[in-house]
Amino acid sequence: MATVAELKAVLKDTLEKRGVLGHLKARIRAEVFSALDDESEPRPSLSHENFLINELIREYLEFNKYKYTASVLIAESGQPVVPLDRQFLIHELNAFEDSKNNTIRTPAAGAGEGEQR
Repeated sequence: MATVAELKAVLKDTLEKRGVLGHLKARIRAEVFSALDDESEPRPSLSHENFLINELIREYLEFNKYKYTASVLIAESGQPVVPLDRQFLIHELNAFEDSKNNTIRTPAAGAGEGEQR
């Protein structure tokens, strides 16, 4: 009969191989943050620029399927649950969409990598 320690090791290994363990850890972190977040404490107001930066970060996180990280960003920053329209974000950032690889390119990014979508 297997010991508890052996069962834990096999379970951990199985969850890691399936790619589930990382998602579970991220989900637990997001839920702990949400439970500890004091919603009665008002959030500082964001400048227009910081609001747009947060939206661009959210776009990146959601594109890369970092949904729990995105949920923490939304909760912590006070961003609206519904994201800004992508075309509106591109217009506000004075950016353009590179249709070849579906990226947002900003003047500040220059020849570097743009945010992918």
